[in-house]
Amino acid sequence: MSVTQLVALGGVVLLAAMAPGPDFAIVTRNAMVSGRRAGMACGAGIAVGVLTWAVVTAMGVAGLLAASAVAFTVVKLVGAGYLVLLGIRALLATRRGDYAEEQDVPGARATGALAAFRQGVVTNLLNPKVAVFFVALLPQYLPTSATVVDHLLLAGVAASVTLTWFTVLAVVVGALRRLLTSKRVRRTLDAAMGTLLVGLGIRIATT
Repeated sequence: MSVTQLVALGGVVLLAAMAPGPDFAIVTRNAMVSGRRAGMACGAGIAVGVLTWAVVTAMGVAGLLAASAVAFTVVKLVGAGYLVLLGIRALLATRRGDYAEEQDVPGARATGALAAFRQGVVTNLLNPKVAVFFVALLPQYLPTSATVVDHLLLAGVAASVTLTWFTVLAVVVGALRRLLTSKRVRRTLDAAMGTLLVGLGIRIATT
């Protein structure tokens, strides 16, 4: 495979990752609430999800999911429900208003990072549109006689680009965290993020 093909794939994956959606929202909120480490962990979880989708695309499993209306609908509804749940939690936090500084709680960051990683993995894996994206995208960049190495190389590029972008996003949001964690700003952002996540969940469920 040529470097041009890999760069082109990386560019398309980067644009897809930068587009506002569930992954973008969940990384932003984790970085804002629990800091840069949690945001980066969430981004790593999303990258693991992307790597998984790319690998199962090579195995043909993602194609079966995309072709099966029942399987696609089941995954879509479960994923939509998960996003709505996360959104409701954010909205409930807004209503309670009992915000605390996580950095003052012993062990909060480590626990937050693990939970953020799981959220990243689950959010990405329960989005069937990611499967459709890779089923449509990867074959265009594979040579006619593609090998297992070619598939793994493309999967690695997709995961690496995803990880890089969400790491940058988490660092930027984490750097602004001192500004973003005042109670008034935090309540406003939680309301916005909660509404966004619920809206994304409803949109995915009804599309």
